[in-house]
Amino acid sequence: MKFRKTGLLSLSLVTALTVSACGNNGNGGNEGAAPSSSAPASGAATTVSEKPFDGQKITIFAVNHPWTDAVKGHIPEFEKATGIKVDFQVFAEEQLQQKLAVQLTTGAETPDAYTYRPYMEKILYAKNGWTTPLDEYVTKNSSYEFQDFSKATIEASTIDGKLMSIPLWTDQFVMYYRKDILEQNNIAVPKTMAEFEDAMKKLHKPSEDFTGFVARGQRNALVTAVSSFVFSEGGDFMTDGKAAVNTPEAVKGFKLYADLVKNYGPKGVLNMNWMQAIALFAQGKAAFYVDSAALYKNTTDPEKSLIADKVGFATLPAGSAGSKPYNIASWSFAMNPKSQHKDAAWAFMEWATNKENVLMIQQSGVPGARDSVWASKEGIEKFPADLAAAIQETMKIGVDHSVPQVMSVTESRDAVGAIVVKAILGEDIQAAAEEANKELQAIIDKDSAK
Repeated sequence: MKFRKTGLLSLSLVTALTVSACGNNGNGGNEGAAPSSSAPASGAATTVSEKPFDGQKITIFAVNHPWTDAVKGHIPEFEKATGIKVDFQVFAEEQLQQKLAVQLTTGAETPDAYTYRPYMEKILYAKNGWTTPLDEYVTKNSSYEFQDFSKATIEASTIDGKLMSIPLWTDQFVMYYRKDILEQNNIAVPKTMAEFEDAMKKLHKPSEDFTGFVARGQRNALVTAVSSFVFSEGGDFMTDGKAAVNTPEAVKGFKLYADLVKNYGPKGVLNMNWMQAIALFAQGKAAFYVDSAALYKNTTDPEKSLIADKVGFATLPAGSAGSKPYNIASWSFAMNPKSQHKDAAWAFMEWATNKENVLMIQQSGVPGARDSVWASKEGIEKFPADLAAAIQETMKIGVDHSVPQVMSVTESRDAVGAIVVKAILGEDIQAAAEEANKELQAIIDKDSAK
């Protein structure tokens, strides 16, 4: 994320210089902006004395995360180059959500931009008018190469045809497995769900404190995990805006996940979120684990894992509808519609998410959303080779959501997760799905009436 007098610096300042040339006073809006001959081409020399927003101050709210740490360390360089003073405030996830709710509900002008979770909050924030459409901003500077962002992450950041945020880091659902155990038992890496279950069956040895499979079992938490199984069987949470968790395809996906967890999982799985599940896998007590690729260091870091050199990664095995794991923008950058410094805020957002900076942040282990970065040697060299391959494939084939697309996401997850929990407990899964479908539809109807 270092500023240079060519490349990175010019890329981060093109939009700013263009706006300055148009006489914008920095008090929000981008109307009337047009390309300026004074704006340097990509790679052209740019001096740090050009400060189109000199004296302006912007406030950024960000979640505590390695991405945030990487950006924060280079803000002085951005300030020096642009003249913008950045008040970069970092919060724990729950604290950030509470803080944003207060600021945005009251129509506050700060923060000017903020990080949020589009898969959880996109619909609610858009309906409340808390996000600024960014379509005009991303096309101002051709060197930004907006088309380089992964298609699924842009879809996950878009609502009603309008781009509401810029993807910051991504989340892909992949399969973790024990390379040594599979090799010792002459078992090939599963390519289909049938092969996946067959391998678990052969390796499941609960009497030896070793299970064939471990994954999320908590009702709310398991929804993101089971989603990829539902998609891979041809189902979804909703179809044409209506609840669809009771369809034959969806039920087949729910049942598959429930059966695998019930038959080949550990005791106490109903109490497991990702933290407990991945910890058990890292202790060497399971053959397979499925979850977010972003969690991989919990299994490959010798300080956290007993099997650090024995973990393999692969694309989720294919169901009857193929392999359809989720590929989402887990966190994104959004702009406050009430901001009085929108152009300055965009200059920061553009700088933080341009190709060079996404590459540099990804090299620290944070999976970015740009295809070119994943296609580059530098972009994947810090990741295990098989994990990088699994992520690249998932970015091509992945589904852009992992939870029901409603405003009341937490409530909907509780309803949907109950299907799996009831199936694990031995209840009739079709009956559970019918009940959950009614609950989900009620949530959809309630949200629509707001």
